[in-house]
Amino acid sequence: MKPVRYSPNVKGVCLALLVGYCGLIFYLSHQSALPTPVLFAHQDKVIHVIAYAVLGFFALAYFTQVIKNEQRALIVAFIFSALYAASDEWHQSFISGRESDLYDWFADILGAGLSLLIVTRWCFFKVKPNGRNP
Repeated sequence: MKPVRYSPNVKGVCLALLVGYCGLIFYLSHQSALPTPVLFAHQDKVIHVIAYAVLGFFALAYFTQVIKNEQRALIVAFIFSALYAASDEWHQSFISGRESDLYDWFADILGAGLSLLIVTRWCFFKVKPNGRNP
């Protein structure tokens, strides 16, 4: 399915979702502790993967609206997600009770990458080597 482009409503909604979700991540990262029960080892990494999978999805939804070439939109969405994850880890280093963790950043990147892979390969559109949709 080819993404709808340049529709002000769709583009605006995608941007609002992306900015809103980034704001939610920032808000949660600004808390000194989050009330999550520990259910299993490395649970925080799974939460990071899921959170950034959603971010990657929203980033791709927005960037496919503003960048004509789907391959470029995919790359920009991934770079945006990775840089936002890095900035989030840096932000946490200033919050009492939180710490910056390189492995959290790796989990963030993994989540964004998996999301982008799933969306581009199986759900919404297939990226051809020339960057155009079928």
